[in-house]
Amino acid sequence: MVVTADPPSGPPPAPSPSAPFIVTAELPEDVFSWSNGLRSTHFPPERNWLKAHVTLFHSFAPSLRDELPRFLARIAAEFAAPPARIDGLMDLGQGTALEVRSPGMLAIREVIADHFWQMLTRQDQGGKKLHITIQNKVARDQALALQGELAPRLKPREFAFTGLGLHLYRNPHWDAVGTWKFRGKEHA
Repeated sequence: MVVTADPPSGPPPAPSPSAPFIVTAELPEDVFSWSNGLRSTHFPPERNWLKAHVTLFHSFAPSLRDELPRFLARIAAEFAAPPARIDGLMDLGQGTALEVRSPGMLAIREVIADHFWQMLTRQDQGGKKLHITIQNKVARDQALALQGELAPRLKPREFAFTGLGLHLYRNPHWDAVGTWKFRGKEHA
């Protein structure tokens, strides 16, 4: 089987015994640029180590270093890019996110979850609400103020996820391991 990942140059980072893998749904460039701009503007700069992203799974064991990339490549080859829609804001309590609706991406997530069910953490076993965090760990009044400011201006935005991403958590940073573009014919 040929893996068509677009990994960074060199071998994937070697995980430490406790460094988990994170799986993301990859955004198209226009949605990424726009949401990352919002994140850069509103996320506390002293804690903004990451770019805008949609997390599908927070913590896969380092022991899956070989199996996880192969499986993600297979899924990306099998499925077409799932349509999605940014449908408003999500209140995170001490933050704000863009709410993303995508039944297709949730179905793909379910396929991955079914395959790795016994390896999922409790956090990753539960239902998932897709979102792009643009502000977090702020005072409640700051979160409400941003939501009040953005809500009237935020228009629904249609797009399609472009692929699946794999990252190694390096507290607090993430190292990119690979990205697999959706190129299948099957819709979830």
